[in-house]
Amino acid sequence: MSGKPIFTQVSELVAARTVVDYTLAELIDTPGTCYEELAGEAEVLPGVLLIPTPGHTDGHQSLVVRKPDGTVVIAGQSHDTATAYSADALAWRAHHDNHSQPLPVPPSWLDRLQQLDPSRVVFAHDHAVWEP
Repeated sequence: MSGKPIFTQVSELVAARTVVDYTLAELIDTPGTCYEELAGEAEVLPGVLLIPTPGHTDGHQSLVVRKPDGTVVIAGQSHDTATAYSADALAWRAHHDNHSQPLPVPPSWLDRLQQLDPSRVVFAHDHAVWEP
């Protein structure tokens, strides 16, 4: 895959290159690697977005694919499980519906994902799929 772009947040690439035991060092900067460094949200193809979702790592990002039959979010490790995402999505909804406090506080970036009206969200370590 030499020469194919790898889209990454700048902070993720910096950490991968400088933090000891962050990842497998031999996988970074191999010959032919072509990084496209991002500093925030980017539309990398029409309808294909990368959204920063820091938490697991500062440079974590989720892939969003807008399709005619609904938006799919590949959330990776933004949450360990669909249940954890669901809890944050419910807290997000409660805030938007002005429910009384106290309410759990979802990650600030969840607002952007939910604005995209996802029909499905999938995760790296959970076979369950979140659907509204």
